Amino acid sequence: RLAIKILNASRFVLLSAPVSVNKVPDQPLDLAMLARLREVVEQATIALDDYNYTRALEVTETYFWNFCDDYLELVKQRAGNDNDPDGRDSARAALRQALDVLLRLFAPFLPFVTEEVWSWWQLGTVHAQSWPRPVELAVAAAGDPGVLTDTSVILSGVRKAKSEAKVSMRTDVLVARIAGPEASLAKVRAAQGDLAAAGRIADLVDVKDDGHLRVEDVELVLPS
Repeated sequence: RLAIKILNASRFVLLSAPVSVNKVPDQPLDLAMLARLREVVEQATIALDDYNYTRALEVTETYFWNFCDDYLELVKQRAGNDNDPDGRDSARAALRQALDVLLRLFAPFLPFVTEEVWSWWQLGTVHAQSWPRPVELAVAAAGDPGVLTDTSVILSGVRKAKSEAKVSMRTDVLVARIAGPEASLAKVRAAQGDLAAAGRIADLVDVKDDGHLRVEDVELVLPS
């Protein structure tokens, strides 16, 4: 199952970012994803240094599933938006960098599928590449992993509302009302454009309170 997901996610990344771009990722959501990946590199490296191979694979795999379920869903519209070249290229650069690092993280555990994907877009063999280092993700120092985490919470809530209403995920949202601590709301605002595109949300209204971050209400545009 993991190997198949790596193949499918890699195809998506390379279709979304078909060529290398001369761009340093600078969008909040992209930096958030890379910041979390940097943490994963650090954790997996410590685990391998301690000969804890199970832990190294566990932290990498957990990150990868979140990368697929959350980041790819949120960024795919921007990655293909030629009307926003700066945002598009930030997404594409981040996607390619993440794939490069993930393949090297997975290579010791899944040698065949990582070699196959590596051959799609890189010369040589993945098994001759160096183990990822946090310094490769230095740009992520400006990122806050919470931007991705909190924005994903809201996207999940919007999708849950659509599912409960038994409508397509492509159904437009007239307004989504969210609530939670100001710190969490600020993180969602940082990626509001990506959230709006992924959830097809026309208007996002937030209300600060002391509760957990949540979707309070979703007004759907239903067919007449």
